[in-house]
Amino acid sequence: MARKTLVLGVTGSIAAYKAVPLVRRLLGAGATVQVVMTQMAQQFVGALTFEALTGRPVATDRLEVRHDEHWPGGMAHLGLAEHADMIVIAPASAHCLAKLAHGLADDLLTTVILAAECPLLVVPAMDGGMWDHPAVRENVRTLRARGVIVMEPERGPLASGRVGKGRFPEESAIVAAISGGLCPHKDFRGCRVLITAGPTQESLDPIRFFSNHSSGKMGWALAEAARDRGADVTLIAGPTALSPPCQIAFVPITTSEELRKAVVARFAESDVLIMAAAVADFRPVRPSAQKISKSKGRITLIMEPTPDILMELPGRRPGQVVVGFAAETKELVETARRKLAAKKLDLIVANDVTEPGAGFGTDTNRVVLIDRRGQVGNLPLMPKRQVAHCVLDAVQCLTEGNDQKNRLNPRLVPSTQAVGQKK
Repeated sequence: MARKTLVLGVTGSIAAYKAVPLVRRLLGAGATVQVVMTQMAQQFVGALTFEALTGRPVATDRLEVRHDEHWPGGMAHLGLAEHADMIVIAPASAHCLAKLAHGLADDLLTTVILAAECPLLVVPAMDGGMWDHPAVRENVRTLRARGVIVMEPERGPLASGRVGKGRFPEESAIVAAISGGLCPHKDFRGCRVLITAGPTQESLDPIRFFSNHSSGKMGWALAEAARDRGADVTLIAGPTALSPPCQIAFVPITTSEELRKAVVARFAESDVLIMAAAVADFRPVRPSAQKISKSKGRITLIMEPTPDILMELPGRRPGQVVVGFAAETKELVETARRKLAAKKLDLIVANDVTEPGAGFGTDTNRVVLIDRRGQVGNLPLMPKRQVAHCVLDAVQCLTEGNDQKNRLNPRLVPSTQAVGQKK
């Protein structure tokens, strides 16, 4: 969300206080957040709270005029509408839904929405049986028919003590919806993408195991980027410190054998497979059933190669795309080319893990993309989320029907321009 401006509307719901941690989350993701509050919302949370968090004055009056760096355009409703990359109403009361559905503009927030041309995300929160009331359901249908993103509230205990559907969704779910709404291209809609991520662990005994330094961050970035571009994503991941991403089917595994079985079982139903997991190359031949005591002194371990999952994939159907990863320490391009050919990949993503900012656990990466047509793209050091979109761009060019018309893909040609940037 870096360099994105979000207008966050807060309306009169008991859940208004939950917008405070949401603002912190969005600011942490790099967004600029401008809060707009209705008069009723200010009865639940003070505007000063949001001003302290965002460093920006909270907008409340549609007739207010300011001329400073925080108030682009002077008139509130015009400046906010013009400079917003997305408008998010969280929480949105039932009354707010009704006003939006009928095009009313009786306060600053609804006036901004009528003036804006950017995406609109509405996060309802209400008590009792309000969410299921026919009038509310009709208003939601109207908004969705216009292209407004309306999230489903969660079911659980409500402020009144009742249990029902109307709870403010989890922050992670809202952030995922915002991320998807900010992605204008849904070029993977209808595409089933299977992604592997993280390390595997191979047991030595019930306490110890062999693994690697993979954090899973690259695989998570790929999964979230594919989700935001409309794909139906399944993420198979080894043990990491990361929480399962929202709106993505998550399959946890531990060993390379568990990963192999999970991939093989799902490959036939997938359109794209991206093997970003750092799979162990070796495992102990005979793991001990009991803890190996240090008193034994030196021990000799016999290791065996783990199966090469990409070499054991079932037969591919026309149009399937398979992407491999190569984490190397020397002869990067030469080694990646050999793996591309040996494993019959459509694309390989190679990186030198010894380079600063490009190894395991970092938030950035510097990779080389090599596709089945021999094109090579050297990407500069960039955030892993941006790398993920570059990989998906390359996949899109290799899908059936795109191979010929994208014979020379500018994003895969080495240049001084940051690969993947919009023209």
